[in-house]
Amino acid sequence: MAKVRTTTSKVDGFRMPGEHEPQEAVWIAWPERPDSWRWGAKPAQSAFVEVAKVIAEETQVNMIVSAGQYDNARQQLPPHIRVVEMSTNDSWMRDMGPSYVVNDEGERRGVDWQFNAWGGLLDGLYFPWDADDAIARKVCEFHGDDSYRAPLVLEGGSIHVDGEGTAFTTEECLLDPSRNPDLSKADIEQYLKDYLNVDKVIWLPHGLYNDIDTNGHVDNLMHVARPGEVVLSWCDDPEDPQYAISREALAVLDNTTDAKGRKLKIYKLPVPGPLYIRDDEADGFDVCEGMERSSGVRLAGSYANFLITNRRIVFPLLCEKRDAEAQAMLQDIFPGYDIVGVPAREILLGGGNIHCITQQVPAL
Repeated sequence: MAKVRTTTSKVDGFRMPGEHEPQEAVWIAWPERPDSWRWGAKPAQSAFVEVAKVIAEETQVNMIVSAGQYDNARQQLPPHIRVVEMSTNDSWMRDMGPSYVVNDEGERRGVDWQFNAWGGLLDGLYFPWDADDAIARKVCEFHGDDSYRAPLVLEGGSIHVDGEGTAFTTEECLLDPSRNPDLSKADIEQYLKDYLNVDKVIWLPHGLYNDIDTNGHVDNLMHVARPGEVVLSWCDDPEDPQYAISREALAVLDNTTDAKGRKLKIYKLPVPGPLYIRDDEADGFDVCEGMERSSGVRLAGSYANFLITNRRIVFPLLCEKRDAEAQAMLQDIFPGYDIVGVPAREILLGGGNIHCITQQVPAL
C-alpha cells in the first residue's frame, strides 16, 4: 500500500532521473475548462488526442478524465491509451503531477509538491485548485508508489534536472512572492536539493518573454538534452524582448559548471514567430480574471517545450517558417531518436505546450 513518507528523497537515497532516462508511462489530463480552452475545449481536446497518440507509439499513456468527459475521451482515444477517471481543476499535468524519484535498488517514489494554480490568491489563474493539488498523490497511489509531500509550492514545469545532481530553474518563477513568500532563495534551493536529491541548482534570471501565466517556467526557456548538454530558446532579433532574455540565460549557462564539474554544451534553438493571438482565436473563452486571452497578445511560444520519452522527441509545431528548422536541429541534438512534431497552437493558446501537459513516470 502506497504511503506518504515524512523524510526526504536525499535522506532516503532517491534522485530525480533525467527525462532522457527510460520511462514506464506518461500522464496527460483531459482539457475541458472553458476559461482556459476556447469553444468548450473541443479544439484543445483534438490537439491533446494527437499528442497522446504520438507518445503512445513509444510509451504507455494514461489519460486523466473527469466523470463527465469520460465517454467523450474514451471514444476519441485509441484503445491502447488508458483512460483513468479523476477530478481535476484544469489539465496541466507537468505542474500538478508528481516529480518522480528513483533509487539504485529499483524503487520509485513521487514528490508531491504543493500546487496553488501558479500564484494562489495573489496571482493564481483560478480558484479553487484543490483537485489539481491532489493529483500527484493519486497518481502515486495508482502506481502503488510511496510519495513525499514537500513543504514547498512548486510546479513541475519550473524545474529541469539532468539526473546526475544538477537542477535548473528561474528566479522569476521560484522567487515570485505568489509562491513561497516566507522562504529565502537559500531556503528554496535547500528544499530542491532535499527533495530532488541534487547537489547544484543553476538559477536563470528569467523565463521566456511574456510567459506570464507561469511566471516564467524554465521548461519554456530551456530543456536538458542529457547530462552536460542543454537546449536554450534563442532569438537573433535585437528588437525582440526575447533577444536579451536568451543572452542573459546564455551568460549564466556559459559561465557555470554542472554538479559533476562539466562545462555545459549549449544548443541554441530558435523561437518561433513571434506569435500573437489572432482575432478569431480570442473568441470562445469564458471570462476569467486570472487569464489574458485577448487579440494581439504575444504568445509564449517555444520549441524547447518538447517531451523526451524513451527514443522519441515530441515537439510542438507552431510556425510554418520555423518548424522544419526546429525539427532538423532537434534531430542533430538527439541522434537515434524519432523527432515527431504535433500541431500545438491550440495548446499554446491555453497557456503552455507539450512539455506542460505531460508528466513522465520513470521505468523501474
